Amino acid sequence: MKSYTVEEISTLVNGVLLGNTTNKITGPEQLQQAKDNQITFIGSTKYIKLWKDSKACAALVNDNLTVEPEDNRAIIKVKNADLAMAKILELFNPPAPQFDVDIHPTAVVDASATIGEGCKIGANCYVGKNVVLGNGVTMYPNVCVFDETSIGDHTTIWSGTVIRERCIIGSHCIFHTNVSIGADGFGYRPSDDGRGLVKVPQIGNVIIGHYVEIGANSCVDRAKFSSTIIGDGCKIDNLVQIAHNSIMGRSCIMAGHSGLAGSVTLGDGVIIGGSASIKDHTTIHSGATVGAGSGVMNDVKAGETVLGYPAQDARDMLKQWVAMRRLAKK
Repeated sequence: MKSYTVEEISTLVNGVLLGNTTNKITGPEQLQQAKDNQITFIGSTKYIKLWKDSKACAALVNDNLTVEPEDNRAIIKVKNADLAMAKILELFNPPAPQFDVDIHPTAVVDASATIGEGCKIGANCYVGKNVVLGNGVTMYPNVCVFDETSIGDHTTIWSGTVIRERCIIGSHCIFHTNVSIGADGFGYRPSDDGRGLVKVPQIGNVIIGHYVEIGANSCVDRAKFSSTIIGDGCKIDNLVQIAHNSIMGRSCIMAGHSGLAGSVTLGDGVIIGGSASIKDHTTIHSGATVGAGSGVMNDVKAGETVLGYPAQDARDMLKQWVAMRRLAKK
C-alpha cells in the first residue's frame, strides 16, 4: 500500500504546512468519511465546520479560508484545494487493467488496417478495413472501430464503444464505456403522400480533436454532409447527445444529460450545465455558460450566462424567480 508523510504531500502540492501529524497518509477521502490515515480537503466555507469532527489526519485547505490544525492533525494551505486534491488522487490512482498480450487472439483485425507501435487490442474487438491506429492506442475488450477510421496516438477506448466508419479521432483522447461515435444523424422528412417518414441519408463523418474525453453512454452523431466536429480539449460527461453537424470549439464542457440539436455551434470554452438542451442551428459564443436544466432557443453572446426555459440572461431570470416567489406568498 502506498503511503506518504504529510511533508511529502505538502511538497507535492506546493502547499504551506500548518501543524503536523505523525500518521502516514494512505489515501484521500471525504471529510465525514475519512479515517486517521487519510487526507481530505476543504474548498468552501460550508465545510469548515466539519473539520473538527473529521478523523482525517490532514486537510488541503484554500488559502483564503481560516481553518486551524489540531492535535496530530495538519493543515496544508493551497491556492485551490480542488486542484491540489487532483494531484493527490493521481498519486493514489490504481493502475489500469493489464493486457497479457498486445492483441488478444479473439480480436478481429482486418489485414488492411495499420496498427501503430505499442497498441493494445482486447478480447473480441473489431478493427475494420483501412483503419489506422496511431502509436499506443488502447482498446479494451468489445470495442468496434469500423472502416477507414483513423485514431491518433495514445487514445484510450473503453469497452462497448463503437466508432463508425470514416471518423477522424485525435491523440490522447479517452472514450469511456459504451460511447457511440459516428452513428447516423437523426434526419427524417414527411413523405410526399403524408403517410410516412423518409429517412435522409447521413453521409458525413465525425472529427474529434486532441485530448477530448467523452463519458459513458454519450453519443456523437455523424453529419448529414461534411462533419460533426469536437474541438481540442473538450470534456463531455455521461449520457450526452451531440447531434449531426454540430461544431464544438476548444475546451468546451458539457455536463450529464445535456444535448445539442443539429447544427449547433459552440465557441471556445463554453460550459453547458446538466440537462440543458440547445435548439438546432443555435450559436453559443465563446466563454458563455448555460445553466443546468435550461433550454436555449436563441443565440447566446460571448461571456454571457443564461438560465431558465426558455433561457435568458441569468440576472433577469433570477429577478423573475424572486418576483414569482413574492407573488406566491401574497
